[in-house]
Amino acid sequence: MPARRPADAGFDNLLNDKVQTVNLQLESLLDEQKDIHEDLKKALAYTLVSPGKRIRPALLLWSCEAVAGRDSHEARIAAAAIEMVHTYSLVHDDLPAMDDDDLRRGRPTCHKAFDEATAILAGDALLTLAFEVLATKIADAPLAVELISQLALAAGGAGMIAGQMADLQAEHTVGSIEALEYIHINKTAKMFRCAAVMGGLCGQAESGRFKAEPAQLDALAQYGLKIGLGFQIADDILDVSASSAQLGKTAGKDVEAAKCTYPAVIGIEKSRELERRLAREAMQALTPFGSRAGVLHALADALLQRNR
Repeated sequence: MPARRPADAGFDNLLNDKVQTVNLQLESLLDEQKDIHEDLKKALAYTLVSPGKRIRPALLLWSCEAVAGRDSHEARIAAAAIEMVHTYSLVHDDLPAMDDDDLRRGRPTCHKAFDEATAILAGDALLTLAFEVLATKIADAPLAVELISQLALAAGGAGMIAGQMADLQAEHTVGSIEALEYIHINKTAKMFRCAAVMGGLCGQAESGRFKAEPAQLDALAQYGLKIGLGFQIADDILDVSASSAQLGKTAGKDVEAAKCTYPAVIGIEKSRELERRLAREAMQALTPFGSRAGVLHALADALLQRNR
């Protein structure tokens, strides 16, 4: 099997631009929160400014651009909100009662940098702040309601939290493809789909065609779901093939916890074949957008080549 090539430098520059956009938006929104307890705000800042990949908010912004030709104020707010929800999930996932990890994004996890109670409250605060900013920073009420609905469905008990619950229950069991799909689709892929659809909604609002073209949202939903599932399969592979320094988190945790992962159930080679097939299917879903989806094609390819 040939070594994975590094992501294209041109794509890396595009992603870095979005990372900076998202980081600035997160910092601005957090600065505006004047009434948050000082110690809690330090924990929020610590988790939000850590060097994350920002793939979900970047996907949201690029999906907006695929529809409208540009991103927007609403898309940037939505991108910050989805990153807040993602970060909250990592803070809670790292807790001793969950994955019990000491390292995240190359830094001590929130409960190690502060304490367990502060980490729990920081996660709670990030989750609720995400919905607050969508409700208060997006002037178009129908758009705000739709964005809140999409994010709640993807992150809630029938989405990401359901996947987390199933993931915990599947530890030390003989996994199956059906169990894997349920865990990964809910735990990860639904949030990717959510990011793509939220971006599409912002793009439609920006171009004056809010919810007028459901085919666009359907295409973005399929794309997001496919790359999200592929992203989690890549995570499973990297857990057994990369170092902690590469990952920015503790390598080998899935094996140590006897988690239900694709390499454990079908092996690394078949996992990579499935990852490639999902990337192809994701790109095919973008056909309605033509050349406007060029960066989304590049994202699908870059995720296939990721090494961290």
